[in-house]
Amino acid sequence: MRSYSIGEVERLLGEKAHVIRYWERAVPLVSPRRSESGRREYSESELIALLRVKHLVRRRGLSPEAAREVLIREASGPRQDLRARAYEIRALLVRAYFRSRTSLP
Repeated sequence: MRSYSIGEVERLLGEKAHVIRYWERAVPLVSPRRSESGRREYSESELIALLRVKHLVRRRGLSPEAAREVLIREASGPRQDLRARAYEIRALLVRAYFRSRTSLP
């Protein structure tokens, strides 16, 4: 599975690195691993979680902490199976979106 540097995440999300790092601290679902040189490496699922955080913060006006609570509720709600399937579909769509963005000049 592909990983993304913080620079790539900046470009894909349209957010500065310090904002991404802040969201990372506020939302424990986003915990990128570190390369041997200590650089962050984000997985696709972390990228999707960050995209959801961005939507909740920028579009819905929630704080990152409130966004964390929404993500936790979504992950553990009573319709978890349906949400899991929707998450898989969203992941496919986001992957296609990011592929199209990274292939642009």
